[in-house]
Amino acid sequence: MDRKAKVLARKRRHRRVRAKVSGTPERPRLVVFKSSRHLFVQFVDDSGACARTILGLRTAREGGTLKERAAALGAVAGKLARERGIERVVFDRGGYLYHGVIAAFADAARKAGLQF
Repeated sequence: MDRKAKVLARKRRHRRVRAKVSGTPERPRLVVFKSSRHLFVQFVDDSGACARTILGLRTAREGGTLKERAAALGAVAGKLARERGIERVVFDRGGYLYHGVIAAFADAARKAGLQF
């Protein structure tokens, strides 16, 4: 599968997921975007006229593989979310398959106290 087909397949999966998943103030949507170098996450409240980002984070610049940095980001994201009163979230994996970097992030966020 060439690069363009992979990107289109991911976007198609993401649209399918977004049709069913939305965040509320009590249970925001935890959105994940993965680039070749970083993992970006946002806690989004979709209620109202437009979506509102509550908290946004990304992986550190240095410190191991992307998978290791994603696990560290999951721990930090869980801690900061709990400090802001967020305990339950809806996980939006962004059309990415749930393995590798995405799974490492999610497992670390769960260990930090977030409930998916």
